[in-house]
Amino acid sequence: MESRIAIFSKLVRDCMRTLPLALEEGTSLGDVVRQMEAAGASSATVIDAEGRPIGIITERDITRRAAFKLHSGDPVEEVMTAPVLTIQEDEYLYYAIARMRRQGLRHMPVIDGERWLVGMLNLHDALATASETLMGQIDILTRDESLDGLKTIKAAQVELADQLLAENMPATEIQALLTHINNDIYRRVVNLSLSDMEFDGMGKPPVDFCVIVMGSGGRGENFLYPDQDNGLILEDYPDDRHTEIDAWFIELGERMCRGLDQVGLPLCKGFVMATNPLWRKTLSQWKEQVALWSHRRGVTALRLCDIFFDFRTAWGEPDMADELRHFVTETASGNPAFLRDMYEDDVEHMVALGWFGRLLTEKEDEDFKGRINLKHTGTLPLVEAMRLLAFRDGIKAISTLERMDALKDKGVLNADEHDYLSGAFRHISHLLLRQQVADFKAGEKVSNFVHPDTLSERERDMLVDSFKAIRALRAKVKSEFTGDVF
Repeated sequence: MESRIAIFSKLVRDCMRTLPLALEEGTSLGDVVRQMEAAGASSATVIDAEGRPIGIITERDITRRAAFKLHSGDPVEEVMTAPVLTIQEDEYLYYAIARMRRQGLRHMPVIDGERWLVGMLNLHDALATASETLMGQIDILTRDESLDGLKTIKAAQVELADQLLAENMPATEIQALLTHINNDIYRRVVNLSLSDMEFDGMGKPPVDFCVIVMGSGGRGENFLYPDQDNGLILEDYPDDRHTEIDAWFIELGERMCRGLDQVGLPLCKGFVMATNPLWRKTLSQWKEQVALWSHRRGVTALRLCDIFFDFRTAWGEPDMADELRHFVTETASGNPAFLRDMYEDDVEHMVALGWFGRLLTEKEDEDFKGRINLKHTGTLPLVEAMRLLAFRDGIKAISTLERMDALKDKGVLNADEHDYLSGAFRHISHLLLRQQVADFKAGEKVSNFVHPDTLSERERDMLVDSFKAIRALRAKVKSEFTGDVF
């Protein structure tokens, strides 16, 4: 029997009906009725000349808006609902259900990344995958866009993560879901900020822009309480408008970051936020900054690259971020000296493994003495190594596991290395997420520290093997990037 919370891992494409009925604009109502009847369809999507959805017509539209009121020769545009609400095929199904319920929709066209029609989501089909007891959770995780509603969503993440772990969902998949929820919170907070600024007389954005998230949020690897690592990519604009335009985006950055902090995504202590001009630039300025970092490789520049290079769009059209991603990848892959210096900056990030497979624990911090920091001495050394190898080989993937897969496909990692390293990443992520949930439930500070005594003998053995695999990878990276085999 399928898990009762499996819906939280399902995507829209898993539930949509493929080969949906699509009609060209201008189709007569008579033809609409005949085609819907022949296909046994309760709805049809109206597409433009390029095949992208522009409207939708349902049986209810025909019976309530067309019958006895319009002629069979009238075009479908007289009746269809437009503009049509669509949803991406790789969106989470629970989010689609909530959106359809809020909008009172029974059908929603499904599109791909190019906005081509690829399916139709029927609310009845979607609800059949979710029990009534889950609808309350779904509603909580998609609350209204007030700050109080978003605060409720953030708090509900812990309970969801706990349930998913209990159902044996892989921790990396839970991390992807948590990241999705957090990035959806970003989207809503930005929308709130934009609405408030317009209401306050500041008008609409003076140029197009997108909000990016960096670090674990960019890789899709959030744990329970990530802080803010965000920035803005702005459309290029004339220099003589800088004072006016930058002032507008300073205000947006302040409102966005303040709102995120209020709902449970704390301010970044290192000021990696859109309020800092370092992380608020036009597309051209970002390219100039990346080029500068790659040629003037001081310690500070290399640390900033570590933060920035794992970014993705959280709000807005992804075109500018995609263009910048291409530029970053091309810049890094064509500069071996830069990659070598990035390795040298990360060289001290080693796994917590001593002689004879002994686990190394914290000695200095009184709050966590005797525990292992599974982020700084576990996942981080692996994440950094994968990033370096991916950039060297021109791989644009962002998540750690996707980078591993791409490196295996290119022959950089053999099958055994890929198996050991992907297993290591999954195991350490599981231990980390489980500990964070346990910390929260015990009323303790949620951290990245795990005490060895909380692990079973098998889990400790697997952790030692994981550290050995990562250490071997780091040795391989050292040899390949520096030529030093010792």
